[in-house]
Amino acid sequence: MSRDGPDPAAGAGTVAGPDEYDGYDAVVFDLDGTLVDLAVDWGAARADAAALFETRGHDPAGDDLWGLLGRSDELGLRTELEERLSDRECDGARQSDRLAHADHLPLSVPTGVCSLNSEAAVRTALDTHDLVDHVAAVVGRDSCPTYKPDPEPLLATLSDLGVPPERALFVGDSERDAVTADRADVAFVYV
Repeated sequence: MSRDGPDPAAGAGTVAGPDEYDGYDAVVFDLDGTLVDLAVDWGAARADAAALFETRGHDPAGDDLWGLLGRSDELGLRTELEERLSDRECDGARQSDRLAHADHLPLSVPTGVCSLNSEAAVRTALDTHDLVDHVAAVVGRDSCPTYKPDPEPLLATLSDLGVPPERALFVGDSERDAVTADRADVAFVYV
């Protein structure tokens, strides 16, 4: 895969620092685990999702939270499940801890956030930690028809920033983020 700018593999497994942003026309961050640590009890969120499935006559067994979210579309439960998840995530965003990468903001290039969390939770976390003015584009799990690791949310974030994928860097904390970047042909660095 051809990429301009620094070698993204050089940062794999290390903490991205301000120097690693050099050479890119935009930087997009994941939220949870990258800029902030959301205070969400994911086990309780999965239990909420399972309860919703059960009350609607569907078996949640064998699926984790993201599996249930994926199945929710075909069962007509997506809107209600998103509301429940977003409420938990927004509460967690208000109680979140700011992480070291948040201190890198503002950057000298356009900056975005592409997250598996709801857009409302992302915006709540950014507001909680006084980062709103440093982020020009926000795409959450519910901002697009698909979510990470599908490349569409990352590409939508870059489109909002007006920067082509080959000129951008995605900074994240998970294999899902790395896969998303690879599928979007965007350079990636782990935190």
